[in-house]
Amino acid sequence: MNLWGKLLHLVGWSVDITAPRLDKCVICVAPHTSNWDFILGLFAYKSLGREANFLMKDFWFFFPLKYLLRALGGIPVPRKKHGTSLTDSVIQLFKTNSYVNLAVTPEGTRSLTDQWKTGFLYIAYGAEVPIQLGVIDYKNKCILINKQYQPTGNVETDMKNIRQFYSNYGYAARYPEKFNP
Repeated sequence: MNLWGKLLHLVGWSVDITAPRLDKCVICVAPHTSNWDFILGLFAYKSLGREANFLMKDFWFFFPLKYLLRALGGIPVPRKKHGTSLTDSVIQLFKTNSYVNLAVTPEGTRSLTDQWKTGFLYIAYGAEVPIQLGVIDYKNKCILINKQYQPTGNVETDMKNIRQFYSNYGYAARYPEKFNP
């Protein structure tokens, strides 16, 4: 067990990641109701010796934190549109790198929302990669990535199937009242 795993174990968390290690995939993580989700997910993935990229508001990429976030795999998401689509940029990242595991939170917010973002689906379609479904289960103190989903290319169908998977984990959120699968 490496340092990341020891730290998780020390605070009572376990890791149950049985989805295969892939060179390229999107990792969908829900429920997302706390900033701790990022830290727990990062520690869990690194405990397996895996690296992941993640999207984060560009607000967090200030000196000196930006160097740490980029070293950990962070990709800043600009709040204002600058002509180039974020989705296209991330698809290009997949096409030009041999290893990209991109963690995304489809809710796009830690607050209660009915509308999940679809960008992760378009990234998976454009990069032609599967989606691994991750859960940070606060009730059982376990980080899970056990299911892999092959997108169909139909946004409505894929979102319905993915939200159906997460409907079984309403209890798992740190703040369950903020999660709407």
